[in-house]
Amino acid sequence: MPRKIPRLVWLAAPLAYFLYFYRLGAVGMIGPDEPRYAAIGRAMARSGDWITPRLWGHPWFEKPPLLYWMTGAAFDLGLGPDLAPRLPVAILALAFLVFFWWIVRREFGARAAWCAALILGTCGEWLGYSQVGVTDIPMAVTFSAAMLLLLPWIARGETKFVPLAGALLGVAVLAKGLVPIALAAPAIPVICWRKRKKNRIAPGATGFAPTQKNGVEGPPPGPNTRPLLGAAALFLIIAAPWYLLCYLRNGSSFLNDFFWKQHFSRVVSGALMHGQPWWFYLPVFLGAFLPWSPLLPLLFKPAGYRDTRRVFLLLWLLFGLGFFSVSINKLPGYVVPLLPAAALLAALGLDGAPRAGAWLAVCAALLLAFPVAAQVLPAALALGLSKASHPGFRWWWLVLGGVMAASWLLEQRGRRVAAVACIAAGAAAGVVYLKQTTLPEVDRVASARDLWRAIAGRASDVCVDGLDRDWLYGLNYYSVDPLPECSIRPRPLRLRPSPGGPPVIAALGDSGNATVDPVSPNVVPSPFRN
Repeated sequence: MPRKIPRLVWLAAPLAYFLYFYRLGAVGMIGPDEPRYAAIGRAMARSGDWITPRLWGHPWFEKPPLLYWMTGAAFDLGLGPDLAPRLPVAILALAFLVFFWWIVRREFGARAAWCAALILGTCGEWLGYSQVGVTDIPMAVTFSAAMLLLLPWIARGETKFVPLAGALLGVAVLAKGLVPIALAAPAIPVICWRKRKKNRIAPGATGFAPTQKNGVEGPPPGPNTRPLLGAAALFLIIAAPWYLLCYLRNGSSFLNDFFWKQHFSRVVSGALMHGQPWWFYLPVFLGAFLPWSPLLPLLFKPAGYRDTRRVFLLLWLLFGLGFFSVSINKLPGYVVPLLPAAALLAALGLDGAPRAGAWLAVCAALLLAFPVAAQVLPAALALGLSKASHPGFRWWWLVLGGVMAASWLLEQRGRRVAAVACIAAGAAAGVVYLKQTTLPEVDRVASARDLWRAIAGRASDVCVDGLDRDWLYGLNYYSVDPLPECSIRPRPLRLRPSPGGPPVIAALGDSGNATVDPVSPNVVPSPFRN
């Protein structure tokens, strides 16, 4: 039996573990979004209210419920506060790769399928967002699966997957609102093209012959719209109920906050403080696709675009980049739903290239991004990337030369998939190295988990004083019951911000000056007064 299993499958299993599940909970919740979304999911599980998202008791309409449902279900299954928000996302990202391999193999062959799955599964942003409990991967997975299921229809007129595509688009709307509907716009010209092709008269060709009635030739049959109607019906059946129920329970506040503030205002207003220049996504996408960015020029070879499926994939990618670029508010994670299209186009370009040794050798060299990130990441999270120190050279980086040589030699021997797998294995090793060397420091400087452990025994004596939302949301998540603001309810111990590091605890002495509190290693003397 084992001989019938492709050797790449044996490689894929350990790769999947080390890339997606190894030390998944080694860092506590980070940033403002992850602990906030996790807290909402936990509240749903505890309250039994799966309709209205609530953040520490108050309705919170920033995102639709799919991620909250996933997190709440994980809490119900007994997972802890770090794995419950993340494990469902990691499983979803990996499950999509299996589907991605299957649909690409069905449409373009096994070699393209393995290359596409390995490229997508090891590119930087897909990996990064699969490790955190935010909405980008759930939306990208469901939206991309819907788009990919249109490929058989585009290629051969097969309609059996079209209703399922509509259903998955409905799930994507439950992941991130109206964004997937906008990103699906490239499907509109494809639908129009299919209709024109169906109406074209081609006597003698199956499916295009004119009809006859009583020996009189009539017009050709119209396009079969039933799959599209089925897709639209499934889309509404899946997407609409939650929106309707949430509106009936919460009224106009839901409509105003969810649709106007979180959707339309993001495009036209800088009130959400994520404004960036129009060219923001050009360097972001190059970084998101590492270490495979050198393959992006292969996307633009004109010869490949005689295939309408490739045109569709390119429209998906370029329209998405354009759509996000015209929006005033921009975040790096917005481009995650575009990565499957880019990975598939890169794999198809690689599959059709007569020689690819140089392309792959450069990709192997860019595995350097992992040890560089290991040096830069903690400071970048604490101070910002512009203030992080430059990485220093390490002699063992020269090992990457072996990966470059191995990938080049495998390509020279006609084993292109093995060459791509060699680079993917190097990426997995880079992930393991990054997690082993960097996560403890990231946990210290970017997560409130250790801070909460230090003060949990004296939480009733602690208030927060001017913490930014990255620390405040994380601390509130681990404390479950949010700590009070010192200005509203002063307590003997005050958590204050510390530039470039975790917050510190200032304990007030009899004189009113802040002194060292012996409970926490993060406590330092402070001159602040009450």
